[in-house]
Amino acid sequence: MHRYAIIIYWSEQYQVFIAEVPELPGCMAHGLSPDDALSNAKEAMQLWLDAAREFGDPIPDPKGRRLVYA
Repeated sequence: MHRYAIIIYWSEQYQVFIAEVPELPGCMAHGLSPDDALSNAKEAMQLWLDAAREFGDPIPDPKGRRLVYA
């Protein structure tokens, strides 16, 4: 199981919940409910990690602490 932070929020523009994985650049997903967005984000994370391994790209270690944005 991966320990990356996932941030879920409502998008007024797209009328869906967005789930972002800030530690994996560009890794995000959406869903009609927070649970759908989370499930889709977990799948997106696995795809992101698989692609990084395939192409030899660096994979960041999970920070293991809460992310704070201002």
